[in-house]
Amino acid sequence: MPDIRKHRGAHPEDLKLFASDQLPALRAAVADLSWLLTRNYATKGAVKLVGDKFSLNERQRLAISRAACSEQSKTKRAATCIQTKSAGSENIIIDGFNLIITIEAALSRGLLMRCRDGCVRDLSSIHGSYRSVEETSAALLLIGDALAELGAASAFWILDKPISNSGRLAQKIRTIAAERGWNWSVALAFNPDREIAASDRIVISSDGPLLDHSKNWLNLARHIIEKSVADAWVIDLSC
Repeated sequence: MPDIRKHRGAHPEDLKLFASDQLPALRAAVADLSWLLTRNYATKGAVKLVGDKFSLNERQRLAISRAACSEQSKTKRAATCIQTKSAGSENIIIDGFNLIITIEAALSRGLLMRCRDGCVRDLSSIHGSYRSVEETSAALLLIGDALAELGAASAFWILDKPISNSGRLAQKIRTIAAERGWNWSVALAFNPDREIAASDRIVISSDGPLLDHSKNWLNLARHIIEKSVADAWVIDLSC
């Protein structure tokens, strides 16, 4: 079935699944899952163990899996995260779909989570195919304005080549950058994570495993959401 969504908003059940009365159990589940990950339990088995304990449904299990991280990862990510004020005159590399989809979700009032490592993450997934939504251009403009305000020297976007419509998104990024005079470039890659992790540029992403292998990273999605999307729906799972 083709993706005909016009927004990247909340799932129909999210208001119930992530209501205020659900948050104590979800936070406890994140804490338990993080405890298991710290002790090197496999993620899939640990999520099942914790999800069964708290009787979580599949979407809630996805949420805790994205919000949790081991103590080792939390410490490493904190040590390599740079402050926004330090991004001036720096060259940036962007995990394109990761950043855009998070900001689209914020603008669409989709569910966002403040996670254990300080990142803000969404529950969207593109399943091999990306479709622009009504908020895509606005998301790109927010990202560009934030980078310009921070004084970044350049931004190199990398998009997953195997994802359909990645070429169209790349062209949209190039067009907006040209119109605004932003020093951006865009590339499609079969393995973006490997190229991003190997780069000497400052990484912009909230992908946990990628952050674990990055030299330095910037928590730009959270910065943009807290500064420019006042009505974003963000729940706190940062136990």
